[in-house]
Amino acid sequence: MTKVVFFKSNGVFWGFEEQGHSGFAASGEDILCSAISAMTMLVINAIEVAYASDVNYEIDDETTNVRVTSRSALPSYEDDEKKRFAISGLIMAYYYQLNDLVEEYYDHLSVDVIEKEYDGNK
Repeated sequence: MTKVVFFKSNGVFWGFEEQGHSGFAASGEDILCSAISAMTMLVINAIEVAYASDVNYEIDDETTNVRVTSRSALPSYEDDEKKRFAISGLIMAYYYQLNDLVEEYYDHLSVDVIEKEYDGNK
């Protein structure tokens, strides 16, 4: 099962962590894993390229653990309100998209959100 935990601070989405294999199908044929991977890279690339903002990410190919954070979603790190709104909104949209997938793939995907302060490093 793939478990995704999103991070929020004062109502603002600023990152997420993914752990585990979905186990929906064999490696290379797992459409759920492919969808999650593609959406994760979309979030990373959009923040970094389209919004020209800081995004930190760690991808461990062996464990499949992924951690993505962007301090640019938070008012204490980014002055541009439109940029903050766009970045947080993108992460929030990913949260809702994954929740839609949970309806069909509930045995292979879980999604949660926790209130967590940005730690300043990642």
